[in-house]
Amino acid sequence: MTTITRRQLVGLVLLTLMWGLNWPVMKLALREMQPLWFRAVTMGFGALALMLYFMARGVRMLPRGGSEWRDVAVLGAPNILGWHGLSIIGVAHLPAGRAAILGFTMPVWTVLLAVLFYRERFSARLALAVAAVLLAIGLLLWDELAQLAGSPVGVAWMQGAALAWALGTIWMRRARLSMPPETLVVWMMLCSSVALVLLAAWLEPPQSWHLSAIIWACIVWAVLLNYGAAQVIWFRLARVLPAPTSAMSIMAVPMVGVLSAPLIGEWPSWQDGVAMVCVMVAIAAVLLLRD
Repeated sequence: MTTITRRQLVGLVLLTLMWGLNWPVMKLALREMQPLWFRAVTMGFGALALMLYFMARGVRMLPRGGSEWRDVAVLGAPNILGWHGLSIIGVAHLPAGRAAILGFTMPVWTVLLAVLFYRERFSARLALAVAAVLLAIGLLLWDELAQLAGSPVGVAWMQGAALAWALGTIWMRRARLSMPPETLVVWMMLCSSVALVLLAAWLEPPQSWHLSAIIWACIVWAVLLNYGAAQVIWFRLARVLPAPTSAMSIMAVPMVGVLSAPLIGEWPSWQDGVAMVCVMVAIAAVLLLRD
């Protein structure tokens, strides 16, 4: 059994807090920024910061040959462009905590897609996970429909994001990569940020850059912490932590997202609380339990 060190535990706690707090930070930023512009700018500068960091540590940062560039394009489409593009639109339509709950249904969809398309076994724990996720989605969708200002389309955007990430995760596991994972992630982010700039220029109104100080702080947070420090910590931990420990961190992210939402004036309902518990049960079922 692998024992987690104090340094790894601190890193895991920081990672969970950064990922969880990022949901209300994004929601706050969207008060003055268009969703795709926010995502494009923060992802692009975050990728450049990561590139400089990894280059300083001697990591090869340029893909070689057509096969490596193809991996960047194919894996980046669902993992980065799909997840980050769709999820930021979902955040624009939903409370931050609710978006976090719906986004982190992706471990269940990962396993379910593997069963449907790659002939992996459908187990009792997967049935439990699917039932819990469907209950969570049903609760939140019902509550959105019941509210005059509700936006059930936001539920669809977040589930699209979760499914994109799930598909990308499956493809990533099955890919035979020749480049360092750091290189792959940086170039997936850079290429996706360019695509998001083009989509933002096409689909969204012109973005004013006369922003308040708090919004600039949100941008700095996203660049340096969400796309910078969090990625570095995750790379270090993913190589040494056992899967159950990583799963516990994933389970805690939507909880942090829900509990931190009141910082921007969004108070969770009882539906959010029940849905959060359902998603945590679902994640535990697919990542922790064994038949």
